[in-house]
Amino acid sequence: MSITSLIRPFIVSRARRIDAFATQAKDIQLGVLHKLVSKAADTEWGNKHEYTASLGYEAWASQTPVNTYEELKEDIDRMRHGEADILWPGRVRWYAKSSGTTNDKSKFIPVSPEGLRDTHYAGGTDSAALYLRLHPESRILDGRTLILGGSHASNYNLRHSLVGDLSAILIENINPLVNVLRVPHKRVALLSDFEKKRELIAQDALHRDVRSISGVPSWMLSVLSRVVEISGKKNLSEVWPNLEVFWHGGVAFTPYREQYRHLIPSDKMNYMETYNASEGFFGIQDDPADPSMLLMLDYGVFYEFIPMDEIESENPTVLPLWEVETGRNYAMVITTSSGLWRYEIGDTVRFTSTNPYKFVITGRTKFFINAFGEELIVDNAEQGLREACLQTGAEVLEYTAAPVFMDEHGFCRHQWLIEFACPPANTVQFAEILDRALQRINSDYEAKRFKDITLQRLQIVTARKGLFNDWLKGKGKLGGQHKVPRLSNQRTYIEEMLLLNNADSPE
Repeated sequence: MSITSLIRPFIVSRARRIDAFATQAKDIQLGVLHKLVSKAADTEWGNKHEYTASLGYEAWASQTPVNTYEELKEDIDRMRHGEADILWPGRVRWYAKSSGTTNDKSKFIPVSPEGLRDTHYAGGTDSAALYLRLHPESRILDGRTLILGGSHASNYNLRHSLVGDLSAILIENINPLVNVLRVPHKRVALLSDFEKKRELIAQDALHRDVRSISGVPSWMLSVLSRVVEISGKKNLSEVWPNLEVFWHGGVAFTPYREQYRHLIPSDKMNYMETYNASEGFFGIQDDPADPSMLLMLDYGVFYEFIPMDEIESENPTVLPLWEVETGRNYAMVITTSSGLWRYEIGDTVRFTSTNPYKFVITGRTKFFINAFGEELIVDNAEQGLREACLQTGAEVLEYTAAPVFMDEHGFCRHQWLIEFACPPANTVQFAEILDRALQRINSDYEAKRFKDITLQRLQIVTARKGLFNDWLKGKGKLGGQHKVPRLSNQRTYIEEMLLLNNADSPE
């Protein structure tokens, strides 16, 4: 009997329990909140905010402020220095360093043993459970899983305390039995030099029976392309004929979809999006025909949401899950079993269903363009690029966009810096299609573009090959979960990239 057949009954039974999300969402979430508050009642945070096991949602919300990282930073730093019972019981020894977007600022997210067990690892198990229910014929566990990881380093030189990419923390603490199914070897997976790691992963995985892959699309594409290159084969399906699923997350998959289709031209290949951040594991795509993800309700995460039109308000409305509506953009607020209390994670979502609760990620609260009242978000950008690519046959590898502010003639526009995997025959036509698509998608952008009075047609600058990787490398952010900022309301990032674009590629 195969390994998949042995494990399937246990995994699929979990999938049936997930079905209860559709009818018991409020009760499940209130149960999660009760456990979190009860667990933290004797911590410094719990004492300060008068937590008791009998505290209900309304009372808890009135006693607990909504927080950004800056407001929790001092407590987190005390935890990093070894203090116990601050935001969460005991000493938290692991900290996920967020990718951030600047060179001198990073966030250090506490990852408790409970957070690893009841959230991050639970999400990985549930991803497999939902996939196996969709594909009863699957034999993914009979082969290997290629998982990309980041790196970690000592945390303030404290014994057994480390800081690094979330993926490195997960690999470091994973059940040894899982390592039997995983490639590459742990010592390779945790290397900090991504270029060296890519080569070693490709060599290690080349002759393995890889059946599933998991990671950030941009970095995984780089590794897989190298596998094909050294194999001498035409595509990845010839290298790994049993490959059947890619669990991806971290960045939108749209810019990479066509490249993966070329790389893996197999009709049995499947793609499932997951929402796994440093702060927690939140969602899994459970229907390949539906791009939205199922919100995972019984992990160590309690969810709340702020309507995006109130995000700048001094006292915004904060809604529990059972009060959200479909079709509205919300900023997500989480409370977790790692000690993040009513924490604004910075991501924005839109619910497509409330029975069960399913959503799509629409962007970041800080990554948008609203220099002229156009309120352009990442979701708009992804939709517009998809349409422009479909109509021109182009393929976008990476991109960023920012406003060009008014000159002496009153002209202003959006400037897009795009690295194409397959460039359009006519960049001007690509820009026109993208511009029209954005007007159709976003009424505020359309109003500002009316007769070119406020905002002129967007400009596209073609990036040289490897520009975005070079920019990330210069920031020390090559590989792992690091991401290119897609939209920005100021020109700091794009000016750095434009300067690099006009220079020779770094050695």
